[in-house]
Amino acid sequence: MKPGIRTSLLFLLFFSLYSCTGEPTEEEKQKQNIVSDSPSSSQASPVTSKRGCKACHSMDLDSAHDMACTTCHNGKDNTEDKDSGHENLIRHPAHPDHMIQTCGQCHEQQVKSSVHSLHFTVKNEVNLVRKAFGAKNSLQSLTDIPVKDSPETVLDLADDLLRRRCLRCHPYFSGDRYPAIARGTGCASCHLKFYEGKLVSHSFMKTPGDSQCLQCHYGNRVGFDYYGRYEHDMNTEYRTPYTTSSDYFRPFGVEFHQLSVDIHQQKGLVCVDCHGGNELMTDGNYTIRCEDCHDREKISTTIPTPNIQHDPAKDSYSLSSNGDGKQHAIPFMQHPAHVKYKELVNCQVCHAQWAFNDKGTHLMRNDSDEYDDFSRLTVQGSFEVEKILKNNLDFDKEEIANSMSDKITGEQKTGLWYKGYETRRWEHVRIGRDKDGRLQVMRPLLDLYLSWIDEGENVRFNSIPANIPGNGLVPYVPHTTGKAGLFYQDRIRNFLDAEKETAH
Repeated sequence: MKPGIRTSLLFLLFFSLYSCTGEPTEEEKQKQNIVSDSPSSSQASPVTSKRGCKACHSMDLDSAHDMACTTCHNGKDNTEDKDSGHENLIRHPAHPDHMIQTCGQCHEQQVKSSVHSLHFTVKNEVNLVRKAFGAKNSLQSLTDIPVKDSPETVLDLADDLLRRRCLRCHPYFSGDRYPAIARGTGCASCHLKFYEGKLVSHSFMKTPGDSQCLQCHYGNRVGFDYYGRYEHDMNTEYRTPYTTSSDYFRPFGVEFHQLSVDIHQQKGLVCVDCHGGNELMTDGNYTIRCEDCHDREKISTTIPTPNIQHDPAKDSYSLSSNGDGKQHAIPFMQHPAHVKYKELVNCQVCHAQWAFNDKGTHLMRNDSDEYDDFSRLTVQGSFEVEKILKNNLDFDKEEIANSMSDKITGEQKTGLWYKGYETRRWEHVRIGRDKDGRLQVMRPLLDLYLSWIDEGENVRFNSIPANIPGNGLVPYVPHTTGKAGLFYQDRIRNFLDAEKETAH
């Protein structure tokens, strides 16, 4: 076959196939209700643009909060325009400034109650420190701490310390920028899950997990010890790995020693199994104690938490854990020592396996731009301080201002607050008497010294100690519970003997 004839036949074949299967005629289009501006078969049908918040913000909501985004965040949900949609937007509706109007729409009683709770006001911690440095009156909330940029008294300096260095763990602030600490604010502090400062899930948790608790209760605060963790010292020589200056994963800011874990944690209990809403979201008049569960007489008259069940047939009690979901039999105090020491000794005097003993805590505000003395202390447990030190000690980088934010208002102010310790120990459980004369585990929580160097490198305050008797020791309850062991009586006997010697 000649080439010309072959080409003609192929063309006719292609034309026949196209006529059978190609684009429909205008009459066929009308029958099929197809509208087209062009005869091209490649013309796509127009796609309707998505509208509203979820067109850009994909998220999973729990069933109780499966509602329009604008219910909490305000803005507009019926537009394709970003600027219009974000008009009057509330970026953090759970923040204390907004939560009564947002969360309170459905949870009015819980929200109104929680704003007076110790987790919101932090008034116990605030007043403890302020009175140690001369305050005469108590404050009702951390928001009442006075602001004074140029302190005239050591109390003024303590107030600046509280607002800028200490109070990083409260619902007005979203936490330090370390991976396991950065969190939400207000109600979201406990009821939404964050990691590395990002929202992991928009599904609200009715019962917070321990990871939420540890966002504040870390770094040698009660709660960290529940997991057997004791923070390393800050000097490079005492941290891990010992021989490298490169960055590595520090989820809580400073590495920690792994010590013995509390027996309740070993069994599968989580924080809220003992510390429920009655304690955490009220004004602090209710505090659970060991004997509330482990004293048969007390538990039979008052069930301390709603997840405790009573089996009348066996006259036994068990706790249903929010952690592992199992039923845990509650053991009762049976040893004769509980009768002998019941009115004299707090439980942890015998049962604490170890305790926090950070002796000689020195805190210095430095307004000058001299950093060399802190080259081995760049890890400070404060992301702000660490970032500035590492940057400004590197001569290849442009220096950034030595300022820290007010953790209540967010305002940046001159000066860095450095922290250091004389010693950090855990093995010796220190004993003392509380105001009622009962023996308690003590920690040198108020063994504090404040200093201030101004911008001209003038020493304005030099290691001013807290004005409190007893070397700054205050009672606390270490969450390091275990068996009392063979030598529990030695702790009591040694303390009482030393007390007698001192009296003579």
